[in-house]
Amino acid sequence: MPLPGAGILSTEIVEYLARRLVDDPEAVRVEEVEREDAIVVQLYVAKDDVGKVIGRQGRIARALRTIVRASAARRDQRVLLEIVE
Repeated sequence: MPLPGAGILSTEIVEYLARRLVDDPEAVRVEEVEREDAIVVQLYVAKDDVGKVIGRQGRIARALRTIVRASAARRDQRVLLEIVE
């Protein structure tokens, strides 16, 4: 049985890290959306900061996704990260 609010910790981690990566931390917004088999953490950043969050060859985005998955490892539900402009 999944824990209620299973993605809350993930959203806090993503928001904290994203605010430190971008030039416009006030534009960072994180939302949690429940889908059939997973919780999706949607990260919104300013258009000029999308590249900073993705990183060279997607390395930062991959690292953020790994952190999100690790933060949800003990739960029965998957948590995914989407980066949105």
